[in-house]
Amino acid sequence: MPTVPSFRKMNHNPDLLKNLPADFLAGHDKLSREQAGHLRHFHNLATQRDGEWGVMGSQDPGQEWLDAYRYQLATMAYAAGAAHFHRLPALRSIYQSLISGLIHKMLRREVWGYWFLTSHSGKFVDPDIKKLRQPWADPVLKENIMYSGHLLLMVSLYTMLFNDDKYNQEGALTFNWSPIFWGMGSEKFSYTRESLQKAILAEMEREKWLGVCCEPNCIFIVCNQFPIIAMRYNDVRDGTNVATEVLSKYTAAWEAKGMADPNGLFISWYSPKQDTKRPALDLGFTAWATAFMNAWNPILANETFQAQSIGFLTRVDHDRISINRGPVAFAIRELADKKGVDPYSLSTMQKARFIVANNPTTAEHREPFPRPMFGYILMAMSEMGDESKLAGLLNHVDRFFQPTWRNGGLYYPVNAEQHDKDGNWTEVEPFTGNGAVGYARLTVLDGQRKMWEEPWSAEQVSRAPHISGIDLGSGVDFLRGCWDESHQAMVVTMRTWDQSEKFYHHSVRLENHNLPVGAYGIYRNGVLTETKFVDWPGDTLEVYVRVEGVDFDLVLLKA
Repeated sequence: MPTVPSFRKMNHNPDLLKNLPADFLAGHDKLSREQAGHLRHFHNLATQRDGEWGVMGSQDPGQEWLDAYRYQLATMAYAAGAAHFHRLPALRSIYQSLISGLIHKMLRREVWGYWFLTSHSGKFVDPDIKKLRQPWADPVLKENIMYSGHLLLMVSLYTMLFNDDKYNQEGALTFNWSPIFWGMGSEKFSYTRESLQKAILAEMEREKWLGVCCEPNCIFIVCNQFPIIAMRYNDVRDGTNVATEVLSKYTAAWEAKGMADPNGLFISWYSPKQDTKRPALDLGFTAWATAFMNAWNPILANETFQAQSIGFLTRVDHDRISINRGPVAFAIRELADKKGVDPYSLSTMQKARFIVANNPTTAEHREPFPRPMFGYILMAMSEMGDESKLAGLLNHVDRFFQPTWRNGGLYYPVNAEQHDKDGNWTEVEPFTGNGAVGYARLTVLDGQRKMWEEPWSAEQVSRAPHISGIDLGSGVDFLRGCWDESHQAMVVTMRTWDQSEKFYHHSVRLENHNLPVGAYGIYRNGVLTETKFVDWPGDTLEVYVRVEGVDFDLVLLKA
């Protein structure tokens, strides 16, 4: 029977209460204003006119540094995916549209065009090089896992969440290399989800399963976590066992090579040509890596992070935690080891800062631009920490990172100052300000781990009750969106993002799919207003609502 909307109404079913119990929604978590603000900020950035990047502008004009567009876009996609999976699973079209928009931006030449220059290699990544390599523009053919790995996870996450194989269609991932005044004509490099994964696997094998290079001659532990997670999602989708086989070889290779420095942190990177390791100078890359390694190896990630983070976190106030740079953190560790002091206390941090300030040999190694260490630690803490520590870090963010609201979206503007006059960490770059804080707020503890263990199958997604026909372009923020199986109820909470105008409102049409057959009471703010039928499996139940700048609760309760 064809799927058509059912508008048939009837008198209120006597089994339906006229008013929902006052605590009916108590068991359904609701997004905070800040969480909704992060999602709207992602939407605002994803829907900018192509070629405009707004507050995403990175510190390095060549998109080579750690706050480049690719890292921001990927982190926003992971945050949106986690929010959909863990918090608002019924709001399918909202997240499908959002993540699709972020992937579209990821395919823009501004994002991956840096690779042509980087592919030449250079003295920074290969001190023994005598002449530059022959370059290539294809950003996923060889090396460059810092782009290709994120792209693979973005499209694999999309496929898993929405049961949509559009990125496995021929030419779905196409890179147009077409500088106007350079070259012998435009070039086009086309991939699918499947062929992108094959290219990455070939590179892993070439590097003896230690991973794929980011820059030439540099294998970073962190950047290889993202394609591994993607392979797990693709295994579930395709009925394969690639991730298990890769992890067997990957873990064996690193057990032989050794991931950790003597200080317990993961190495910054490994140079296969020289067979050398770059030591870690702070917790940054270790935190970023463990935030996603926790998906497939929670023992290594969780246990090591608790020890690795010692010295890098200080409880400045009873409800606020700040972080410390490498030299200060290592001085704290030494004080704790030799003097038995509390490594998390403010007084210990102050002693360590004094020691570092008066010892030139402990001066911090300066890199071209600030690294997003605060953002990395936030992401790790949101995956493996505890709620108290995560809340403490977020309290610091909201007090010292200048939270800014624009068109309903929340972000934290760039601030190059490392700290204020009192020593509070104030440095913010685009990765943290646009993506990492939002990720930390929108995911849940063990969020990556839970998605690894129980990713949605195609059958689950195809059968799950969900809502379509809406996206964040409607001007409405969605704070709840789930199917309550125990009560046989679809629960949605909405409000317009502009709450400053009392009479500002939107009319929204919600298309409810896969609801069990039967009669449904439509409750607006807890009051039964009408009853509608789902006549057969596959029937669509439409509900129109008027949403204003205050929370509006809609419940579709099966009689």
